[in-house]
Amino acid sequence: MKNKIIGIYDTILGKLSFLDGLPALLFRLILAPVMIIAGYNKLAISGETESFFDNFLASPDVVQWFGNSEWGLGLPFPDLLAFLAGWSEFLGGWFLLLGLLTRLVSIPLMFTMVVAATSVHWHNGWFAIAPTNPDTSAAQVLDWLSVPGAKESLENSLEVQNRIGIIRGLVEEHGSSDYLYEKGKPSILNNGIEFSAIYFAMLFSLFFMGGGRFFSIDYWLKRVALKE
Repeated sequence: MKNKIIGIYDTILGKLSFLDGLPALLFRLILAPVMIIAGYNKLAISGETESFFDNFLASPDVVQWFGNSEWGLGLPFPDLLAFLAGWSEFLGGWFLLLGLLTRLVSIPLMFTMVVAATSVHWHNGWFAIAPTNPDTSAAQVLDWLSVPGAKESLENSLEVQNRIGIIRGLVEEHGSSDYLYEKGKPSILNNGIEFSAIYFAMLFSLFFMGGGRFFSIDYWLKRVALKE
């Protein structure tokens, strides 16, 4: 009976194998626009430039943010790092969209996610958007496991809930709540590592699975190479 169940399971998976390129495609379609626009806004081409050569450099504002230790990241060689980060994300995003050199471009993009998480978001904790209900917060599970910091996160949710309540009360009393809430309710940006970590995990997966069957240039280049 056990062998029969395993056989049926293997048969079903075998029939679905032609779809195994879809996860990589979905990851690429999610990641590509994020990387492209992130890189574009780091480069001088996103603004006005004085010469053609300047279009290939990083944006001066981004360079200042990379290098300033008081209100920025305080990184060494800000011109070089901003240049590398901008072009890695911008070109890497387009390559991901096409499924071209997927494994290769995933490497520098993973590196930029690590740098972003550790230099920009780390001190803000995990959540990108602060949860307002501790009962539905993912930190609840971590608290069950007695993970350090989980209880503080749940307490922070109550503080966030209180502040959001005050904001909404002020809006409803003094503002046009229907207009202001038309596109969504207000939230508090926690700016934690959540998105960077998720994007890293997706890129890490693409590094091992590649661009995916049928839906990437990598797949068809490999098919051509094997025929020769």
